[in-house]
Amino acid sequence: MNFCSSHLSYEHNCNLLAIPDTTQYGQSVLSVRSYPSFPENLSKITQSFQAILEEELTGQFWLPDVIIPRTIQAIVSLSVETEASVALWHHITTVFKHDAIIVFTCNKRIAKIINRRGYTVVLNGNLNKAIKSGVRIWADDYSAVALLGALQNSDVLIWYSATRYNVLTKTEAVSWIKNNISWKSPFTGHEISISDAVQIVSDARRTVNLTRDISVCVGMSWWKKARIRAFFSIGRHPPLFRHGTKGALRAVSRHSGTVATWVSRVPHLLEQEAAKAGVNVCKVEDGFIRSVGLGSDFLPPSSIVVDRQGIYFDPSQASDLETILNTAHFDEALTERASCLIQTLIDNDVSKYAKSDVEIHRIHAHPGRRKILVPGQVSNDLSIRLGCGKINNNFGLLKAVRASAPDAHITFRPHPDVDAGHRPGHIPDSKVMRYADQIARGGSMVSLINQVNEVHTMTSLAGFEAILRGRKVVTYGSPFYAGWGITCDMGPVIPRRVRKLTLTELIAGTLILYPLYLDPKTQLPCGPELLIERMSDPTLWKPIPIVRLRKLQGRVRRLVGKILAETL
Repeated sequence: MNFCSSHLSYEHNCNLLAIPDTTQYGQSVLSVRSYPSFPENLSKITQSFQAILEEELTGQFWLPDVIIPRTIQAIVSLSVETEASVALWHHITTVFKHDAIIVFTCNKRIAKIINRRGYTVVLNGNLNKAIKSGVRIWADDYSAVALLGALQNSDVLIWYSATRYNVLTKTEAVSWIKNNISWKSPFTGHEISISDAVQIVSDARRTVNLTRDISVCVGMSWWKKARIRAFFSIGRHPPLFRHGTKGALRAVSRHSGTVATWVSRVPHLLEQEAAKAGVNVCKVEDGFIRSVGLGSDFLPPSSIVVDRQGIYFDPSQASDLETILNTAHFDEALTERASCLIQTLIDNDVSKYAKSDVEIHRIHAHPGRRKILVPGQVSNDLSIRLGCGKINNNFGLLKAVRASAPDAHITFRPHPDVDAGHRPGHIPDSKVMRYADQIARGGSMVSLINQVNEVHTMTSLAGFEAILRGRKVVTYGSPFYAGWGITCDMGPVIPRRVRKLTLTELIAGTLILYPLYLDPKTQLPCGPELLIERMSDPTLWKPIPIVRLRKLQGRVRRLVGKILAETL
């Protein structure tokens, strides 16, 4: 049988590392056959190969496992369509019976020819378990299958001709990869280091693991649906969207899997009815580095969290974040990444809603006076309803802060959604100034944090951003970042939080391991570092036209609120 051809499959580019896109079989390959020019130290390379093996990052890890039947005695990797391929195939079919051979290839032409003869051919699938099966691998080239097999210490033969072959050892495979594979970013196309490539694939793998069983979405706002669909379509078919409890449970009964619901829009009786039916429900919420602009401006999130236990801002029950912070192993590579991420966030003045505005609101305090920032919150915010004790509103918080710091310069920052008239929680300026020295509107939260000594908050994310920037933070509720030995906690104690963390460990768990990120440009899963980079591109963050009407609605609400306040 002759399948020699001048046409090479993309396997020849060695898809050793790849990440899935929003189609089931689509992928972006990070490994390219060319001499690498990116410098890399030995320890980084060693860590990278260790991660590749431990996390099973190679090949199409997002697809179902390829299971090797017991009758199989030879795994054959065919890819390059040369005389060596023909010689290898002739040898294999001479030595082994028909049902003892399984062929792995990404070359559709080879697959078609061999499949016509009735042999088992695998074009797509997760090969990690198959390669660990102990069956000898025969390859016509340094394919991903051959290299992965050698890395796993499997028995691998590289066939060169009818009479010449080589046993590929793990040491030789590592050396060959170092000298013959370069790595390119799927986001920019530029060459990157192997450690950066592994980090990209690891982030994608985590996204796949956290979303692969979600088959139905419910309670999602119309303007978020396209982005949520993209998050939950990585390497798989997209989920179904339904409007209520009955529709969601009816759909999941036909397709199996988990129901995902936006945490503030959980349909009536969904959790109770799902529990009766034995259906799992997970909750979805914005991530901590979200977008350029507010959610109330209909800008979909480029970061979300998917929580199977509860949600991070509800201290009444455990959440996936709390479990991560209590139990995760923060190794050297992860804490080093977290440390670099902290510096990137500080250097770029990044907060939840992107980079700091150019405008800086100055705090006018006398020299030497203690400066405290009090960030306002939305009064019906779930984090306040679920995570606060006696002090559970902005006015009560201001009074408590003034009582604890009578000589301090207190700056109150109204929540932007409240100030825009979109959400409740407004306090007339006259009442605010009974306890505050200054009201700061406009500018960025980060610029204010940089000017103060302390941040006092109920549960605001501003407290987390202040910790990151080395400020003292006093909490009056039970936000997710309290109770780990980093903040001064005046609110309810959460006995489940038993571990003392460093700042880098808190950041690693909260910003790397817990959220999911999606590149708004390529729609590929990514890490927080890339999303921060994308925030400098204004073309990716254009609000939809209805935002103008939304802003007009906000101005009317503020005017009505002001009139009512003056009347009362």
